[in-house]
Amino acid sequence: MKQLIARTNKSVKPSKLIENRICYAGPESELSVYDTYEQANRVSLKADSLLYCGMVTGSKVMHTKREENIPFLPHESFILAPKEEVFIDFPDANMDAPTTCLTIEISSERIAQLCDRMHDVTQSSSIYVPYTFSADQPLHTLHNQATEHLLKRLVSDFVQNDPDRDLLVDFGVSELVTRILRHHGRETLLKYCQQDPEANGLNLAVTWIETNLAEHLDIYELSKMACMSRSRFYREFKRHLGCTPAEYQHQRRMSTAYQKLKQNGSVTQVSYDLGYQSLSHFSRRFHQHFGIPPSQVFSKSLN
Repeated sequence: MKQLIARTNKSVKPSKLIENRICYAGPESELSVYDTYEQANRVSLKADSLLYCGMVTGSKVMHTKREENIPFLPHESFILAPKEEVFIDFPDANMDAPTTCLTIEISSERIAQLCDRMHDVTQSSSIYVPYTFSADQPLHTLHNQATEHLLKRLVSDFVQNDPDRDLLVDFGVSELVTRILRHHGRETLLKYCQQDPEANGLNLAVTWIETNLAEHLDIYELSKMACMSRSRFYREFKRHLGCTPAEYQHQRRMSTAYQKLKQNGSVTQVSYDLGYQSLSHFSRRFHQHFGIPPSQVFSKSLN
């Protein structure tokens, strides 16, 4: 994604060194690309409509009214409710390697339309999840590969001079909101699992993965646990959690590893605790996921 943005902006000199912004308007949405060239603290960000933020390169530290010092890294999303304000630190920004992120502001009307559509689609589901957005707290999530590919395509649709540009942007925004809603539903499902892990088979399988992150996934055993065929288990898992069981385990392992490393955990010990037999394999997967080696996490948390 960074390569695409760089090609788009290569002839544009920054007018500001902190939060230099380039905007592209779309139907009921607006894409902004921010490049920050100097370290800064407590830079305000908010919007009148729902704001999707995706990190491209570098790192940020987010401060909300409920939580301070939230690391924000590549392959992560931060979703703000309308008029929700956050304050941002830029610990790594410099002229040679600016911190880059994108935001997509989406109108409340478009959000309402898609929420209603998702309600209609899921009315027959055995697990109800409320497809709405709450201002109680921002959503801070990890990307999966499908979301990363969607963002690349959506940025391309915004910036290209295509005769079908507005239609393609509208399709892309609809898909992005649908993925956010699905993830919002996933968080609800996970809380439901924690409250009553034996409420149904899928909850039991998710709870097993959550509490056994170091264990090898046996899909046959998880399917039996969920009282489903293998194919139905895969289908239901992806429908409710937005990814395969293996992808979900990887996301949870990476998130857990990051939190443990922030607390001055040994890279070797964290790797072993999460079931990686090879330290080099763990380090490679961590670097692919977060864009930094695991050895840098604790030092970044001190800055």
